[in-house]
Amino acid sequence: MILLVNKDYLFNKEMLEDLQIIPYELEDDKIIYVESETLKHFEMLKAHLKVEGITIEIDEAYRSLEKQETIFLDAMKKNGLEEASKLVDMPGTSEHHTGQAIDFKLKKNNKWLKKEELLKYPKELKKIFNSLKYFGFILRYPKNKENITNIKYKPWHIRYVGKEVNKIGNKTLEEYLLK
Repeated sequence: MILLVNKDYLFNKEMLEDLQIIPYELEDDKIIYVESETLKHFEMLKAHLKVEGITIEIDEAYRSLEKQETIFLDAMKKNGLEEASKLVDMPGTSEHHTGQAIDFKLKKNNKWLKKEELLKYPKELKKIFNSLKYFGFILRYPKNKENITNIKYKPWHIRYVGKEVNKIGNKTLEEYLLK
């Protein structure tokens, strides 16, 4: 079953009943959490891309409601409410609460690039995007679909959907689930 979490379909803790959120240690000894099936398939994606000469890693995955609130409030202080709402999901509306959403980072010239920095590497992004479906992932917030997702293009934000990936194709989760 694919969970839909957005501004219209709020997260609730019952969504986690069939999911296993597990710790994952990054190379800087930082511990983050991610849903177990999502992590397994991300590791396969990461190994596949490594063969292609592309190194990716998880930047962020599972977020508690409290952490999302902190991120949103920080964005609001910097950018105001209207702009923060475009950049960051309000608590309860973020897919990160499920542990199935991953913000990845890309290593170039021994430096980790995050979020908007990735836009400077369209060739690498294209290879990553073309590989996602083979491992059960979709690009969650694609270009030119902002009017459907209500979220700006985020090339770093992928979502594990498992075997349904072939049925979803180039649709957003909203287009697929709410058809």
